[in-house]
Amino acid sequence: MDRVMKLASERAVVVFTLSTCCMCHTVTKLMQDLSVNALVIELDSDPRGKEMERALLKMLGGRGPAVPAVFIGSKLVGGTNRIMSLHLSGELVPMLKNAGALWL
Repeated sequence: MDRVMKLASERAVVVFTLSTCCMCHTVTKLMQDLSVNALVIELDSDPRGKEMERALLKMLGGRGPAVPAVFIGSKLVGGTNRIMSLHLSGELVPMLKNAGALWL
C-alpha cells in the first residue's frame, strides 16, 4: 500500500490500470480528452503489480475490480463508475482544476 500511495502522490492525476482492461482504456482516454497529463501505471507491466492490485482492492473496500483506480490530488476517487458519474454531473473538471491537473 505504501508503494501505491507514493506513486499516487507523484502527479495530480494517477491512474492504475491493466493493459488488457477496456474500462481502464476508457478512463485514460477520458483523461487525455480533458487534456490531463495523468500518470498511468499498468500493473501487469510492473513487477510488483499484483501486490499493488491487492492493495488497491483493499483500499476500495474489497468490492468490484481493483482497476481502473483513479487518484486525484493524491486521494483515491474510485473506478470507472465514479469517474464517469463525476464527469456526467460536471464535478470532474472542477476536481481536476483544484488538484492542479487543469489550467482552463
